[in-house]
Amino acid sequence: MYSGAARPTYDDVNLLLKLYDLRREDRLREARRWFAASFKVKTLEEFNGLCPGGSEPNASYRMVTGYWEMVASFVTSRVLNQELLFENGRELLFTWERVRGVLPDIRNNFQNPVELKNLEVVAKAYIDWWNQQAPGAYDAFSKRVRG
Repeated sequence: MYSGAARPTYDDVNLLLKLYDLRREDRLREARRWFAASFKVKTLEEFNGLCPGGSEPNASYRMVTGYWEMVASFVTSRVLNQELLFENGRELLFTWERVRGVLPDIRNNFQNPVELKNLEVVAKAYIDWWNQQAPGAYDAFSKRVRG
C-alpha cells in the first residue's frame, strides 16, 4: 500500500480538484444524496430490497461506490497522494462505513471477492491515519454513520 509520505504535488492537487468537480455533476450529486439518506442496509436481503437490479436506487448505489472505488484505485496505484485525499475526502470513509457490513455478502453473492477492494484497502489505511491524527475521532464518526 502506498504510504502517502511523499509530499503532494501540483498534479495531486489538480486531480483532487477534478475529482471534486465530478462529485458536483447533477446525477452523481443526486446519487450521493440518496446514498447518505437511504443506504443503511445491514444484510444482503435488505440490500436486494433497497437496490433491486435495474432500479434507480441500484444505479445510485453503483454510481457512489463506483466513484469511490475509482478514487481509491488512484491511491492504490500511486497516482494520487494518500494523505492529501485523507485530509480532503472523508466521504470515501463515509461510503466505506455504509457498505462494509454487507460487503462480504455482496462479494459472495456476485462471486467477486475483489468487489470494492480498492475502497476497502484505502478506507482501512484512512482509519489508521485518522486514529494516529485524532485518537477516538474515527470511532465517534463510525458510530454516527453506522447508527
